[in-house]
Amino acid sequence: MTGTPQEIDLASYRLKVTGRVDRPLSLTYDDLRCMPRIQTSDVLICPGYFEDVATWAGASLQYMLDLAGLQAGATSISLAGADGYSAFVALQQVRSGNNYLAYEWQGEPIPILHGFPVRAVFPSLQGNKWVKWLVEIKVE
Repeated sequence: MTGTPQEIDLASYRLKVTGRVDRPLSLTYDDLRCMPRIQTSDVLICPGYFEDVATWAGASLQYMLDLAGLQAGATSISLAGADGYSAFVALQQVRSGNNYLAYEWQGEPIPILHGFPVRAVFPSLQGNKWVKWLVEIKVE
């Protein structure tokens, strides 16, 4: 596992979608669980460290970005975790494949070490893009 585990209170948790969007969002954990669900079994690859196969499930990232309304000229997203870690992903990569924000791991809520309450999942990208303890997605 990588990163510093973060204890996040679900009652106050909000995932913010900001930046080049028409409708900034502030989503609760329950909001995410009510969005279209994606479930996949993927290999999480952190080159030189580990490979792990697991079943993940969560809210469609594309659906969420459609809700926010991307503005013309948007080219990427920056994902920020509560531990201060962030990663950039080009919108072209975001739109390809079943990318989502996982709230389940192996049929259960994601353990804290894996990023509870929400973690980004990009099945076609390496693990450094799978931001844990996700608190903000900024469209740039």
